[in-house]
Amino acid sequence: MKSDIHPQYRPVVFHDVSAGTSFITRSTIATSETVEWEDGNEYPLYKVEISSASHPFFTGTMKIVDTAGRVERFEKRYGRRKSAEAPAEDS
Repeated sequence: MKSDIHPQYRPVVFHDVSAGTSFITRSTIATSETVEWEDGNEYPLYKVEISSASHPFFTGTMKIVDTAGRVERFEKRYGRRKSAEAPAEDS
């Protein structure tokens, strides 16, 4: 293998800003911030919007995202979707 072409694989603290939780794992992500972890060592810090601590699939709660008017705008641009007629039943 060629030397000096691979990114540095090191422990990184990921901080979920919406849930306020942090976890440490190994990563190659580039960061400019650092934070002191519970063990007293300083690690690179990367802030994320969503993690397993705040994602609706893992928490079972739904966060309402501002989507008001999306369906109405779609229908205005492309017209209302026509529903398919149900096929006749054989008697």
